[in-house]
Amino acid sequence: MAYIEKINQAQVLNLREQIPLDADQVNSRTLVQRPDLGMTLFSVATEQEIGGHAAVGDALVNILSGVAEITIEAQTFTVRAGESIVIPANARHSLYAVEGFQMLLVVVKPTA
Repeated sequence: MAYIEKINQAQVLNLREQIPLDADQVNSRTLVQRPDLGMTLFSVATEQEIGGHAAVGDALVNILSGVAEITIEAQTFTVRAGESIVIPANARHSLYAVEGFQMLLVVVKPTA
């Protein structure tokens, strides 16, 4: 049984090739969605934004390409390709594309 069914297994992958970076768009591709865990690829075009929101779990953002400004509560961080940041559970946050970016988002949620 495969738990990550939406991408090929047992082969080397470039995650940037799994989600297009289209002009003027935000794209997403869910890899895993279960009650305690979500894994999603996103791409955000230059000057586009994922507006303010919060998640019930800790969110690991791994930037695969480009440059994101990630605001957590009132603090803004610049996160570049190859870098990651953890957004604490329930913290209001937003993401803005300084340079179009692709990311892998892993959200770990409470189990009960």
